[in-house]
Amino acid sequence: MTRLRMGMVGGGPGSFIGPVHRIAAELDREIELVAGAFSSDPARSRVAGDSYRIDGARAYPDLETMLREEAARSDGIDFVAVTTPNFHHLPAVRAALAVGIPVICDKPATATLAEAEEMAGLVRDAGLPFALTYTYSGYPLAREARARVAAGAIGAVRKVVVEYPQGWLAGEASGKQAEWRVDPSRAGAGGCIADIGVHAFHLAEFVTGLRVTRIMADLGTVVPGRLLDDDCQILLRFENGARGALLASQISVGERNGLRIRIYGDVGGLDWKQECPNVLVLHHIGGRTELIQAGDAALGTEAALASRTPGGHPEGYLEAFANIYRDFARQLRGEPGSLAPGIEEGVRGMRLIDLAVRASAENCGWIDFPK
Repeated sequence: MTRLRMGMVGGGPGSFIGPVHRIAAELDREIELVAGAFSSDPARSRVAGDSYRIDGARAYPDLETMLREEAARSDGIDFVAVTTPNFHHLPAVRAALAVGIPVICDKPATATLAEAEEMAGLVRDAGLPFALTYTYSGYPLAREARARVAAGAIGAVRKVVVEYPQGWLAGEASGKQAEWRVDPSRAGAGGCIADIGVHAFHLAEFVTGLRVTRIMADLGTVVPGRLLDDDCQILLRFENGARGALLASQISVGERNGLRIRIYGDVGGLDWKQECPNVLVLHHIGGRTELIQAGDAALGTEAALASRTPGGHPEGYLEAFANIYRDFARQLRGEPGSLAPGIEEGVRGMRLIDLAVRASAENCGWIDFPK
């Protein structure tokens, strides 16, 4: 199998997510990072190219140069990975799609809902593969939970509780990774809701297979002087009438990356935690509790395909991220079976941010979540 060639936008010196993309993309040897416009500073782009161990001639000063030069090569890139702050996503996606290059992009798609809707039009018109890195849907047991719900293991879904507490922004936002996330000009209208709230929202819809139809939002800016929300509470109503709650916070001192989802049906319940990703708890209405573990022989097809190691050998964040890339590689090769999130999930995430920010500011109670 010929490896797919990736060009990266962003991911320069000091980036957290750029190296993660590179590791995830290359984990299964289906993809290779060969080029990039890693920084708006050409010198920093070259430094990043050295750190990624690519040909120095393919560490470009900007995206336009990369697209032009790679198009002229017989071994040019097959797709672009966008790993920049939110405000740069739409221009990068637009430029790549315009020259016929597929894209995989960091969540939450864009900086604004209007940009996400424009991006959706670009993706639709281009007819090219496009994916978003909602990483947590790549975990084997998140996929197993989805399959169990679809198969009726917990019966009709009645209640969904999804939470994502962090504590790393409880004080001053210092450093490259923190500073852009609290800057409206780079992050967009949402802070915590855009950074991690959309992950929780996507996971809730991914696992349940249900769409949210109404929300009631209470977003708070807790740290004095901060311009974007850093703590969020949202009540949810799903299309089947089920109730839900989404809690996301980046000022919860002591919390690290506590994404957790609990789903309660009329005959059972499911509980999965990202910090303990290799165990899925299934409660039965009669009182019995079942532990489903990563690598179990009884896992369904989707979870088994997403697993790489035998039971007892933990898999985590990088492997889940790699599953998104492996799904995207299937799309690029025209193969079935991809669960990679696409532009629809991107628009829904941006709609959540837009509605929650406005509804919380206006204190308007329950509002409809348009289809």
